[in-house]
Amino acid sequence: MERKWLIGLISGSLGLIVILTVAIAVPLAVNKDTKEGDEANLARAREYMSQTPLIDGHNDLPWFLKKNHDNRLEDIDLSVNISDMYDVTHTDIPRLREGKVGAQFWAAYTSCGSQYKDAVTHVLDQIDVIKRMCKAYPEDFEFVTSADGIVSAFEAGRIAGLIGVEGGHNIDSFPSVLRMLVELGMRYMTMTHSCNTPWADNWKVDLDENPDEEQFGGLSEWGKKLVKEMNRIGVFIDLSHVSAEMMIDSLQATQAPVIYSHSSAFSICNSYRNVNDEVLELVRENGGVIMVNFYTAYINCPPENITDNLGEAELFQVADHIEYLAENCGYDNVGIGGDYDGVGTVPNGLEDVSKYPHLIAELIKRGWNEVNIKKLLGDNLLRAMREMEAVRDSMAGELPLEENMPRVSGGEATNGCRTYAYGTS
Repeated sequence: MERKWLIGLISGSLGLIVILTVAIAVPLAVNKDTKEGDEANLARAREYMSQTPLIDGHNDLPWFLKKNHDNRLEDIDLSVNISDMYDVTHTDIPRLREGKVGAQFWAAYTSCGSQYKDAVTHVLDQIDVIKRMCKAYPEDFEFVTSADGIVSAFEAGRIAGLIGVEGGHNIDSFPSVLRMLVELGMRYMTMTHSCNTPWADNWKVDLDENPDEEQFGGLSEWGKKLVKEMNRIGVFIDLSHVSAEMMIDSLQATQAPVIYSHSSAFSICNSYRNVNDEVLELVRENGGVIMVNFYTAYINCPPENITDNLGEAELFQVADHIEYLAENCGYDNVGIGGDYDGVGTVPNGLEDVSKYPHLIAELIKRGWNEVNIKKLLGDNLLRAMREMEAVRDSMAGELPLEENMPRVSGGEATNGCRTYAYGTS
């Protein structure tokens, strides 16, 4: 009896040991497999990014330079990691290199408070610092103005630098200023910032509390002529920051692809800074590119928020936005526009420009193939830019827009800052 009892005890103990061993070993094996899989996905992401340039649509490092150093480049060394030197900073050359950035649209931003005052002066200052920055680091940056220029810089191992002017108020409603900014290298203009221009409505007119009064129901008649002029001279219409009706009006007026340099999917996060489903089919038909923004408030809000804190978000949510736009607008119509150094909070896992490969690895994990990954990275933007350039070339024989905006529109009606105007003494 005692022998049977002892045999049973030993057998039970051995069984328990086997169960415990399996219970410990299986999760360890799964964790090992998961870790190895993550590392493989990250390695593949970096491989793809070595073959196709990641073209980011919007980075506010120039505004960071303005705020912190009044654009004095001698006061800052971008060749070193500056993350420990400032409360919030996302961008420098070491982190751009680690993030495998191939081309960057640098934002020449001025505040809405400069409208009707000195916006042109300020935007020239920001264009100047972008061009000086590219010259100051010739081994790392190359200033370019074309799709071919992006490819050439990437093949030479340099980060292509382009200019995007953020806010239509920066042309002071003069087509002549628009043309001169293009001469200086501007290749997109965000049609509004977070304020109406005298010819276009911004995104805030769509808010329930409606802090900005709708003035044009989208785009004014003169604004439509401006869109045509932008097509003629070869500059992207950027529809981030504009109202939904303004998006539709612009998409109907343009002959060339548009971009959203830093916007995400409204159906996932219902901020009016994002792109709603009604517009997605128009963007697909236009051949435009929606470049997904990383700002937490445009990533993590209802209906698919994971927390009520708009200052928090996760990397996987950015991937959700990208997948939604790819599936509902097109894999040919999505890109990346992180908005680094223009926002105070970014998702966990995307803390700065060094983290792009981790986002690409997440999409690879979800089953994205090489072709679609490379479209997202930069092939979509390159295709759209070449189409925009082809439209420009086809309009080379057309006359410039010489009709200045009527000075009774928007804030111009009461603007006392003008020193002269046509038809007055």
